[in-house]
Amino acid sequence: MIRILHSVSNMDRAGIETMLMNYYRYMDTSKVQFDFLCNKKKPGAYDEEIKSMGGRIYRTPGLNPAKYPVYLAYMLKLFREHPEYRIVEAHNGALGVYALCAAKMNKVPVRIFHAHGASITKDWKLPIKLVCKALLPANMNEHYSCGIEAARCYFGEKIVENQNYDLIPNAIKVSDFIFNSETRKKIRKENGMDGKHVIGHVGRFMAQKNHTFLLEVFAEVCKNDPNAHLVLLGDGELMESVKQKAANLNVDERVLFVGNVGNANEWYQAFDCFVLPSIWEGLPVVGVEAQAADLPCVFSENVTREIRLSNRAKFVGLEEPVEKWASVISDVLQSTKRIDRTELITEKHYNIEIEAAKLQERYLQLYGKWCQI
Repeated sequence: MIRILHSVSNMDRAGIETMLMNYYRYMDTSKVQFDFLCNKKKPGAYDEEIKSMGGRIYRTPGLNPAKYPVYLAYMLKLFREHPEYRIVEAHNGALGVYALCAAKMNKVPVRIFHAHGASITKDWKLPIKLVCKALLPANMNEHYSCGIEAARCYFGEKIVENQNYDLIPNAIKVSDFIFNSETRKKIRKENGMDGKHVIGHVGRFMAQKNHTFLLEVFAEVCKNDPNAHLVLLGDGELMESVKQKAANLNVDERVLFVGNVGNANEWYQAFDCFVLPSIWEGLPVVGVEAQAADLPCVFSENVTREIRLSNRAKFVGLEEPVEKWASVISDVLQSTKRIDRTELITEKHYNIEIEAAKLQERYLQLYGKWCQI
């Protein structure tokens, strides 16, 4: 059995972490086991499940550049105590170079960088991230990506043109998301949504997800639709400011903040459409989930077109006025018929039961290529 050490933020319910858990649940753990190198002290929602499956969770001192020597010392001790780690896979964006550099220094033969984002967030950390991104090629030797645009962002045009990377789809357990009318009735009744036009969103409350703009769009929808209702799943550091924004727009009584829940698949059944106005994305797993539930979707044009799995997915530019967004959302809300999308999702390579077997075989091949003496 080989153990893969995944460098992550923490194992909470978010896009990357949910994708990893989707694959992990379908690994044959007698052959491939996942362990997690978490760079935040906060426990994650998936921690207990990971432990129950035999996975390990380590907590580093964090990715603070000023404390890099402390991080390296921690990693040196970790690899010395656990020489079984021959594959390290980083999911931290450009800052993933921390784990990969430490792995290289400790002679870990397989160092995978897994690209999830199609751009780099322009915040105060941008100069650090650009330096880290420049250091990635010298510290990784395998390229994984959720999509073409994410690969282009982190690996460059030449790698993409030569297809010198592995495309790892953000696959899901399709049966959990296929439209179920009984589940829809149950969730809507429990939450007072009977007769409402429910606009749904799933995402962490962070600048990337653009909740402030979403609320402005929703306020515009409300002007012409007295039955419009917005449901937000997720949590994060900006949740309180988003709640205040809803109050300022006088739509707070029509916005439901659900929080971070384990039954997001059931909430998709209750939605009438799904909206993701992100400032940037790689290939969002929530977009796959929403289309598996056969929801009409409205994405910002900053989301890669690779997410368009069905003709029910629409794209609107963030530079467009809120009136334009509201009009598109109002239009898609008219489409109420929903069907079983298992065949579509499987054909597009997002069925975890099939894709996990492929990834497991890939890990075994990598181990054979780099690690056998």
